Order: sequence, then C-alpha cells, then structure tokens
Amino acid sequence: MDRTFDIKHYRGFFSITCLCLVILYGPLIIVMIYSFNDSVSITNWGGISLRWYVEIFTGLESAKFKAAAWNSFSIAIMAAIVSTVIATAAAIGMIRGGNFKGKFASFALISLPIMVPEIVTAVATLIFFSTIGFKLGTLSILVAHTVFCIPFAYLPISARLQGIDASYEEAAQDLFANRWKTFRYVLMPIMWPGIVAGFLLAFIISLDDFIITNFIKGAGIETLPTAIFGSVKQGIKPNIMALSTLLLLFSIALVTLSYFIGKRGEANQNTQQ
Repeated sequence: MDRTFDIKHYRGFFSITCLCLVILYGPLIIVMIYSFNDSVSITNWGGISLRWYVEIFTGLESAKFKAAAWNSFSIAIMAAIVSTVIATAAAIGMIRGGNFKGKFASFALISLPIMVPEIVTAVATLIFFSTIGFKLGTLSILVAHTVFCIPFAYLPISARLQGIDASYEEAAQDLFANRWKTFRYVLMPIMWPGIVAGFLLAFIISLDDFIITNFIKGAGIETLPTAIFGSVKQGIKPNIMALSTLLLLFSIALVTLSYFIGKRGEANQNTQQ
C-alpha cells in the first residue's frame, strides 16, 4: 500500500484552502471592484467609471496625496538602499565567515524585527527616540524603516549566497584576486538577483508600513498609509478605494518582479553549474 504523505488528498483540504483564500483576498477584490464605481456611495453600484482615479490626481485631496506619495517613495528608496547594503554585508559575514563566537546570537539579532510584534517595535522606537531627544519627522521614519527592513532584505540575499559554491571565490583567490576584487568581479555578479530581490522586498515593506510610521512620523509628516488612514477616519470615500487599489497593484508588481528576478538567478546558476 502506498503510504506517501499527500495533504491534498485529505478530506476537507480543498474547502479549507478556498475559505482561506476568500477571507484573505475577498476584501481586496471588493475594494478593487468598487474603486471603479461611478456612484458617490460605496454601497450602491452606479456603473463603471474612472472618475475616482482622476480624483486622486485632480481632486481637493490631491495635494495631500501627492505629498504623502513623495514622502513614502523617497523614504522607501533610501531605507531599502541602506538596509540592502547592511543585509548584504551581514549575509557575507554570516555565511562566508565560518563558525565564530556569537554567530547564533548575531542571527537572532538580525531576525528579531521579524519575530517581535510590530506594535511593540513601534512603541519601543518611539520611547527610544523620545529618551535620546531625537526629533520626530522624516529622518526618524527613515531610521526606523531601515532597521525594520534589514531582516527582510537579508532573507533573499542569504538564500542566494547559500546557493553559491565557495569554489568560485577560491578560484579567484588562487588567481591572486584580493577579497574586494573577488566580491566585485565574482561574487557580486552571481549574487545580484538575491540583492535586487532583497532591495525590492525592503522597498515594499517600507512603502506599506503603517504602524511604526504612525507612531514616529511627528506632526505634519504623512506617508501614503497614514494619509489613507487619516481620510478613512472621516469616512470611507471611493477615491480612497482607488488609491488603495493603485498601491496594491504597485506592490503586487514589485513582488512579482522580485520573484522572477530570483527565478532567473536560480536558472542562470543551474546553467553555470
């Protein structure tokens, strides 16, 4: 008798899977559908229209949304760059550094922002900034996002580095290449899919973050998530659905791009081997 474990053959698995998918993605689909609703009411369907997408760029709140989008994208780009550089250095040290004292503690420290609840991180960051007298604003958001994004950038970079045979670097050093040239001309070209994937993931995490940003943004500073939350507190409007849909589609596009870059890197490595 075949005793191969296959969870798909268990009774009820398909139904539970469908239920989870509906709960997870049903609200997102509803928001996307009603962002094309021509009616001012969010409950009554008035036909298909793009008026609320035009409202984002030309309406009364367009200036606020544009300023918030600029803050979100500029902070996300800078946080992703810095966190990716730190994550790359950490991955090389952890994976190529051999066994060293405190390696497990270092890995735990890198992974800590993922394991700690985000609300706890937000409160702790706010208390820390207040204690040292750090002014809340764009810079405080950038610092907090950089620290929070490091483990998310580290994961795809370390996974990529683990799949690279150390013989490539050993061969370069046998040909009298120093460590910098070995990294620049040998390791970096093979690692770049993981680095790009880590950058895109860190960018998305920073762009979509609300809890930490809302705690430490200071007065007068808004990002897209906090601007959307501020508008929703005054009532859910169709233009908020349109803005949320644009942000969702942009995030999906970047995650998809990150996935294909990672798959391309794996295919190139298999070809080289």
